[in-house]
Parts: sequence; C-alpha cells; structure tokens
Amino acid sequence: MNKKFRAIIAVGGTGGHVFPGYHLAKHLTEKNYSIEIVTDRRGYKYLEKKNNIKISILPSSPFLNENTLKLFFSIFSISYSVLRALFFLISNRPSVIFGMGGYASFPICIAAVILRIKFIVYENNLIIGKANKYLLPFAKKIFVSYKSLEGIKNKYQDKIFETGNIIDKDIIDFKKTSSNFVSEKINVLVLGGSQAAKIFGEILPNIFKECSNQGVPIRIFQHCLPSQNTYLKSFYEESKIDFEIFNFSNNLTEFFSKTNLAITRSGSSILAELTNANIPFISVPLPSSADNHQLKNALFYEKKNFTLLIEEKDLNTKLLSIMKDIYKNTSKLKKIIFSQSQYSDKNVFKNIDLILKKIINEKN
Repeated sequence: MNKKFRAIIAVGGTGGHVFPGYHLAKHLTEKNYSIEIVTDRRGYKYLEKKNNIKISILPSSPFLNENTLKLFFSIFSISYSVLRALFFLISNRPSVIFGMGGYASFPICIAAVILRIKFIVYENNLIIGKANKYLLPFAKKIFVSYKSLEGIKNKYQDKIFETGNIIDKDIIDFKKTSSNFVSEKINVLVLGGSQAAKIFGEILPNIFKECSNQGVPIRIFQHCLPSQNTYLKSFYEESKIDFEIFNFSNNLTEFFSKTNLAITRSGSSILAELTNANIPFISVPLPSSADNHQLKNALFYEKKNFTLLIEEKDLNTKLLSIMKDIYKNTSKLKKIIFSQSQYSDKNVFKNIDLILKKIINEKN
C-alpha cells in the first residue's frame, strides 16, 4: 500500500482500547501507511515510551447526565473536543480513520463525519460499547473480534466485518516450549490493569498462602501497583512462596513461557492473548465494567472451554478449591489447552488488509 495513504487511529484511555490501536498502528506502518495515533492524557500514559509511532493528544470527556450541571458541562466539553478534532483533521487530512472505542475516540470520529472522512470502528467485546454504538450509523464498517456480539441493530448488520482480535503479532506467533501442565508446581501469572492489580494484590496473596499450607506448591508471577511492591515482597517471603512481582511489562511472552495458569480480569484483549498463547486461565470479571461486558466476555470464553470463571465476590470461597482440584487433576487444564489450540487470530491482519483496501479504493 502506498505511503500517500494516511491513517489516524483514535483510541480510548484504557489499555483495552490503546493496545489494539497500537498493534494496528504497527501493522499499518509495516504496510507503508503514514500512521498517527490520537488519544487523551489517560491513553498517552500507555504510549509515552512508544517512539516508533507518531502520537497526538486531544482533550476528551465522558458523557455525564446525572444532573443538569454535569450534563451542561459534559456537552460543553465534548463540543470543545470535537472542535479541536476538526482543526486537527483539517491540518492532517487522513484517507481513513479507525475508532478503537472509548470516549476519547468519539470526537475524532464525529469530526470525521462532519468532514466526510471515511472511518471504521473496532469492537473487541461481546457487547458494543457506548461510543461505538453512537458512531455506528455513520461508520463505513465495524470491525469485530467475534460476530456474535450484542447490541447492533439489524439494519447495521451489513457493516459488520469479523476480523478476529487485534493483538500483538508476537503473541499470535508465540509457541510455548511445552503445553503440558507441570504437575510439580502451579506457576501462576496474575494479570490486571491498575484497578485489578490493586484488588488482586489485596485478595489473592492470602489464598495463595493457604494453597501452599494445604500442600499445593505454587510459584507466583504477579502484576501489581508500585505501592504494593514492599508489602507483597514481604508477604511472599514470610510465606515461603516463590514469587516474582512486576509493575508493567511490554513483553508478556516472557511470563507466558514460565507459567501454566493465569488469573486475569476479563478484558477482551488479554483473554484473546492468553487463548492464542495456549495459557489456561481463570477469568475474574470486573464487576463495575460498563454493561457488565467483562462478564459477557468471560461467559463466552467459558462456553468455548478456553477458561474457568470466578466472579470477584466468590474468590475467597472458590479459588482455593479450584487450585487444589487443578493440582490433583491436571486433565482439566490439558482440556483447556486443547480447546485453545483449536483457535487462532493469525489471520486478523490479513482480514483487515483485505477490507481496508476495498474501502480505500471506493470512490465514495
């Protein structure tokens, strides 16, 4: 594809929106597109060390309607964000825009409607997000990870294009040296965003300690907040549990190669990454996720036998027995690994290239 084609990728402020946008940006750069990512200050914190992609920051605001004052302020803030996005697009006229979801992607896409610039939205959850739902009537296409998502009206069904999950190519290509469960020890990888890291750091250590006390040998690789480092280090040392804690990682495959079980929130990107890497995992949906989409994600993966599901409220009563059962009966994880091995997102970027070429070549 020719360098004259310029694409802007608008991403929301959470990792679940930012990372698919970044992986898409890397791919399109390899295809000789001129690429720029646009986000707000929340999203920029995930991207500030990425020097291989041009990044711009534009203001954004969620839609709040709890009372008249908040509604007025929200409308004013969103209008200002759209105005800023208009000036940005006039100065950087792209051939196509990708809206990756989240309210930070909304102003750019609305500005694209006004300027008649083609845009595509991407939805990787099992229920369409609010920003994408509002934008869908104006979007050229909606790229989806799974065609079975909820919330799209029948009149927009022809806009759906199932691409698969937009995740890191290194993870798609990741091959674990041994997919068999290591019966001598459960090597647990604990993953989550900032909110999950805090809660997991408070709840899980005591459960892991009880596992160890009841004869289940474990080693822990845990993502946590920097403020939790001292406490967790001291706790695991006193409990005589092997551990490694980290605050952030750009290379999850380093940990994938060491573990045979993960405990994670149920964001669509991390579930897809673990599935592609054939890592059995326990999904713990975020109870406060919008439209309860994380529970829907986890139920979908559970139905396919890619995961075990525990709701956060049940962690203290159920996780210990599940860990003991896993240790005694390794066939459960082997069945999950087998199910995961039947699935792959290896064609996701090929699918995107196919439809994107058609969209760019259309006259209208």
